[in-house]
Amino acid sequence: MAFNEIESKRKTLIDLAQKFGLNSDVTLKCSQELDHLLLQEIKQRHSNLQRSGHRKSQAR
Repeated sequence: MAFNEIESKRKTLIDLAQKFGLNSDVTLKCSQELDHLLLQEIKQRHSNLQRSGHRKSQAR
């Protein structure tokens, strides 16, 4: 997951919230999309850490 994609969605969310308000459908949809991107990134990092830890334990 590219940091740029998350950052771009975050900036879009801020713009939408300022233009339409925090409770507008378009803002909420964008917020959910950002949540999804962040969750994907967290899962990817967690997976990478587990693989890295598994390799370290095998090397001992």
